[in-house]
Amino acid sequence: MGVAKRAYVAFLAGNGDYIKGVVGLAKGLRKTNTPYPLVVAVLPDVPDDHRRILRSQGCIVREIEPVYPPENETKFSMAYYVINYSKLRIWEFEEYEKMVYLDGDIQVFDNIDHLFDSPNGYFYAVMDCFCEKTWSHSPQYKIGYCQQCPQKVEWPATMGSPPPLYFNAGMCVFEPNLVTYSNLLEALKVTLPTSFAEQDFLNMFFKDVYKPIPNVYNLVLAMLWRHPENVDIDKVKVVHYCAAGSKPWRYTGEEENMEREDIKMLVKKWWEIYEDKSLDYENATKNIIVEDEDHCVATKLGPFVAALAETGIQQLTSAPSAA
Repeated sequence: MGVAKRAYVAFLAGNGDYIKGVVGLAKGLRKTNTPYPLVVAVLPDVPDDHRRILRSQGCIVREIEPVYPPENETKFSMAYYVINYSKLRIWEFEEYEKMVYLDGDIQVFDNIDHLFDSPNGYFYAVMDCFCEKTWSHSPQYKIGYCQQCPQKVEWPATMGSPPPLYFNAGMCVFEPNLVTYSNLLEALKVTLPTSFAEQDFLNMFFKDVYKPIPNVYNLVLAMLWRHPENVDIDKVKVVHYCAAGSKPWRYTGEEENMEREDIKMLVKKWWEIYEDKSLDYENATKNIIVEDEDHCVATKLGPFVAALAETGIQQLTSAPSAA
């Protein structure tokens, strides 16, 4: 599979501050020296200046049309999650054979390119945790059951078979395919939206081909206080700042659990990448003229270009927006 057939992909809607998260993600990926681009699927309401910022960070900007659940049924899901159904559009990106999707509130701290080598035909993602109050509607939360520690509170036989493994959809490895995309839309027409909108829907749709991957690829922050025995913070490659109050660009430390030292450390690590000018696309791809002690002049490749050169790519050009 060629380099051009693989890409990371994120999603952006509106004119809010999530643009900071996606810029941070672009810089974080660049720091890992991945040769693969970050495609950002943007809805029409993403303003031009935000698109320019994304392109200036080497992102490929792709405009997509919104996808909505069946009419008048959005009341079943949390209103601010409804727009996330538009993420289904990324299955249309058939010019890529495999993609790794990452939410805008995720940061990548270590290279994860090997995920592209996962066997085809499966949907890869990290198992979620049911212990936070946001899950209070679920039977798992009500009986204290969590798939992260199924031996702690066992699923009662009176409730039938245990529920299928459930993933967090903020990070996943998938294969774009127009047939799959069409099937997703058809299924959406007959599926009532639920509390977690597209995440619940994707779990239902891919349950038979879902393969769990270790939580180092999507550390949901609640794991730090709910299941610390399952977390080795030094080995974590991908952090998902999804807990209330944990978005680094909004962080105040005032919300519950946000005063923890490990949270402060992870927020600090995000800011170090976001504020690192050397990781800006124009600086990371800039060739530097250097002179050695014998006054021989040579061109030193920018770190990002050097990573591309190792894979046989001479340069990376951002595709024009589909807008």
